[in-house]
Amino acid sequence: MNFNKKTIRDIELKNKKVLLRADYNVPIKNGIITDDYRLRRSLPTIQYLLKEGAAVVILSHMGRPKGPNDHDLSLKPVAHRLGELLKKLVGFAHDCVGQEAEQAIKALKPGQILMLENLRFHPEEETNDREFAHDLASNVQIFVQDGFGVVHRAHASTDAITKYLPSVGGLLLQKEVETIEQVMKKPERPLVAIIGGAKIADKIEVLKTFVTKADVVAVGGAMANTFLLAKGVKIGKSVADKSEVPLAKDILHLVKAESAKRPFVFYLPQDGVVAHSLNKTTHTRIVDWSANIIAEIESYPKRPPHASSQVKDDELILDIGPFSGAFIAGTIQLANTVIWNGTMGVTETPALHGSIGPFSQGTELIVEAMLGQFGHRPFSLVGGGDTAGYVEQRKLTEAFDHVSTGGGASLELMIGKKLPGLEALQDK
Repeated sequence: MNFNKKTIRDIELKNKKVLLRADYNVPIKNGIITDDYRLRRSLPTIQYLLKEGAAVVILSHMGRPKGPNDHDLSLKPVAHRLGELLKKLVGFAHDCVGQEAEQAIKALKPGQILMLENLRFHPEEETNDREFAHDLASNVQIFVQDGFGVVHRAHASTDAITKYLPSVGGLLLQKEVETIEQVMKKPERPLVAIIGGAKIADKIEVLKTFVTKADVVAVGGAMANTFLLAKGVKIGKSVADKSEVPLAKDILHLVKAESAKRPFVFYLPQDGVVAHSLNKTTHTRIVDWSANIIAEIESYPKRPPHASSQVKDDELILDIGPFSGAFIAGTIQLANTVIWNGTMGVTETPALHGSIGPFSQGTELIVEAMLGQFGHRPFSLVGGGDTAGYVEQRKLTEAFDHVSTGGGASLELMIGKKLPGLEALQDK
């Protein structure tokens, strides 16, 4: 798909001071960045700007600060790590506006880099304050938006700032938008969408979109529990929002209508890993409730009743079971494009032995299928905070075709919503 906004390739950069909005909201523990994927993905844009003779001033946010002195959310460690990746000094200003920032920007020479402190130390950032945006725009000539993870928000550094500077896209933003739009508008079929996460309300539009566009939609994670409730399956004390059961039933009605028009599979887990707690040492067992699920379409796999077909009142469903994992992995083997958003179980529980947690087996099986370990390797697009986080934790970000740096932004782009930070940029 064509990117219809101007990018850094469309403008003169030599001897210009460029304000670059990046998304460096990365995990930090004890002052150390535990995953630098977003930093690494931003490098091509920064390197291009430097090669073209620009001086680069970087803006970003980090977390949700309690105030301007929330040192745990300072971007100083990010500046240090970015310098290591670029093998180049990255200067740091202890505020993003004010005298120190202004003097540091004025002193910046072509080929040099300066990072400003956390935007969210100022509440005006999130209120899209024009005066704050004007202060950010002082002493620079061009604004470059490369923070894909924030363009779905109308904040001062994504929206208001474009009123004061010529504003174009960076290389990461361009790649994210082109890849996601290509997959959504012209996917190589069959298209399989694997959707996890906790709440249906957060992803209802995504679910509806994929029900009408994908060939297979497989649901896992805590979200599946709500659908199971809608089907009359007991889920014990599993995480589920009973108020969302009507939403689940609406989706199931849409599935039935769509299945009448074309070959289509909407898959809910037929078995699960259950336990009494999230503790990694807890006893687990497999429950097969497939006999309790009424098939919406003929292609839904049937199984005979199983001796262990009920989740007990004091048990939690914490992962999809082996049959469900094998079925989803099988559909991946028939797919040419797979979009994955949301883990299949509680992947945060650490492993007792090795690297795979007790409730990560279903997610790991899907990862293996997507990466071609069973023979066929489809094009893979991974999006969403917990999904990308799991992939990053497993050091697999480079193994997939595209791991999006934006959670909410990728979902909104998938369903066709306008992204304020993208719309504000100059058209080609």
